[in-house]
Amino acid sequence: MSPHDRWRDYLAPVSLYPTAVPVRATHRLSALLRSCHPEPTIAVTVFVTALSAASGQGAGGAVAAGSAVLAGQLSIGWCNDAVDAVRDTASGRRDKPLAGGALKPRTVAVAAVLALLLCVPLSLLSGVAAAAVHVTGVVAGGWAYNLVLKSTLLSPVPYAVGFASLPAFVTLGGPTPAWPAWWAVVTSALLGVGAHWVNALPDIADDLATGVRGLPQRLGPVACRRLTLVTLLAAVAVVTLGPPGEARLPVWLCATAAGCAAAAGAAPWWPTPSRWPFRAAIAVAALAVAQLLSRGSAIA
Repeated sequence: MSPHDRWRDYLAPVSLYPTAVPVRATHRLSALLRSCHPEPTIAVTVFVTALSAASGQGAGGAVAAGSAVLAGQLSIGWCNDAVDAVRDTASGRRDKPLAGGALKPRTVAVAAVLALLLCVPLSLLSGVAAAAVHVTGVVAGGWAYNLVLKSTLLSPVPYAVGFASLPAFVTLGGPTPAWPAWWAVVTSALLGVGAHWVNALPDIADDLATGVRGLPQRLGPVACRRLTLVTLLAAVAVVTLGPPGEARLPVWLCATAAGCAAAAGAAPWWPTPSRWPFRAAIAVAALAVAQLLSRGSAIA
């Protein structure tokens, strides 16, 4: 069954799933929040909100940008869980609300669509150009990954394009719209690809068993660990050396800390599966964004 067929099934009437376990509304809400991939959703939202504030948008602009990103990330996360429900159940992923029976597939699918629809007007609060970049580069790319590209050699592309679009969403939504500096775009793209490697790493065996053959699955866990280290360190190098002017001591300290976190996340001692390499990638991303924040208006 193709992802598109599964998606249509998820939007079918609830009666198609008579064996689903009934849960109370509070439990359903908790399960829905766990199903949205809360760690990356919160991390990306906080990063973009802080970056918007540092680039001079003010509180109102930062909140508008953060709200749009939050809606977009929620839609991507719920879409991912809805599309992967059959595979997660087959792999015994009891940590997933859908695979564990805490949610009906239709509930998550509807939540994904509603978040997607809400993302459009929220993105427009930052302007038409910024909204176009966010909706097409970030959100549409995330959905394309979930529905089509996850099982292909092009699986890193939506991550690269989506993360590279975030600085553009910020700078195009500022008081004086402009395209971001090249080093901000390249840093973000590398962070996105690094996140893809490390996010796929714990699930490679299960993915292969259920027919997912994206680039990380084809390369294998050892190569993914090494590529994670190389990609994230490249991101740190670009954001450290790319901006004009001489890097000061805090910048070098931040780069050193990011390098240590990247090395720890790619180390071979983590059990499989483990979410710690992904958390290490989030830490590296946070340090890289801290450097972007320290540049302030120079991002544009």
